[in-house]
Amino acid sequence: MPKKEAIAVQQGSTITRRPRPRGTHQAPVGVLLMAFGAPAGPGDIERYYTQMRGGHPPTPALLNELRLRYAAIGGRSPLLEKTQEQAAGLQAALDQLDPARFQVAFGMRHARPFIEDSLAELVENGAQQIVGLVLTPQYSCLSVDPYRERITAANATSLPLSVIDQWHLAPGYLDFLATALQSTLEHMASEHRVDVDSVDILFTAHSLPERILAMGDPYPEQVRETAEAVASRLRLQRWAVAWQSASRTAEPWIGPALLDVLAELPDRGSVGVVICPVGFVSDHLEILYDLDVEARQAAERLGLAFARTPLPNDDPGFLAALAQVICRHVDVNAGEGRA
Repeated sequence: MPKKEAIAVQQGSTITRRPRPRGTHQAPVGVLLMAFGAPAGPGDIERYYTQMRGGHPPTPALLNELRLRYAAIGGRSPLLEKTQEQAAGLQAALDQLDPARFQVAFGMRHARPFIEDSLAELVENGAQQIVGLVLTPQYSCLSVDPYRERITAANATSLPLSVIDQWHLAPGYLDFLATALQSTLEHMASEHRVDVDSVDILFTAHSLPERILAMGDPYPEQVRETAEAVASRLRLQRWAVAWQSASRTAEPWIGPALLDVLAELPDRGSVGVVICPVGFVSDHLEILYDLDVEARQAAERLGLAFARTPLPNDDPGFLAALAQVICRHVDVNAGEGRA
């Protein structure tokens, strides 16, 4: 039996080592984190909104509404900085697991740095294979496949390429959510002097058009699986899934909508609500406005104590969990001759 060398793997909060055959060629792996993007500032909102709508400019009313939302959170989204911090933290976590094997970059669908530019940078820096990771835990063909299409089309040199498009039950991610929710509940009990047994927990994710249901898309079920896994860890009794941030289009979107669920809570005897956004991993408009402004105001009008769990952002434990997902993905696909 050949001698083995060790490669680190995260197990809970402890770093252990698992063997990898010595002498196996490990080409540099380029890891491209992919996120939606956000306008660079107030002057970029119209361009961003137009690109997000497939090149169709928004009406003046829609544009003004979006500008007001960004103004309410300070003028711009922190998504670019948060994703940059996630990339740096992920690089550190991967270096701890397997030094010199990975190089990390990030690219956006609708803002700079674009996916194509970041992929080209990885190739220029010597990547021999590419792994794309979409920074949304649950898979949907509508939300995730466009990233796969963009990175595939940009792979001009035809390097081995694969995409991690779902990781909604990654143990380290569930650990983060459970810890954040437990801490938020404890803080609510202390700050608002409420009985947490009378507080409802709403797990939220971005709504999508209802037509995905007829397509058999796994997205709604995966969101529920994430919520159930966290609820089970904490033995929650009062919890539900609610959908947020639906776009204003003629077609129906997945429900129940978050604001509608909030309106029902007082009649159920609820004294407060904690929102745990399981479909997002960094602070941006859909968190800082849709939850921290719009949902908070709705809860206060209803007489409900309100709190929201923090997002993972650059939390080291969360990024260690993503590093483990990436290492496992690369090792499994290497056996199949792919990245």
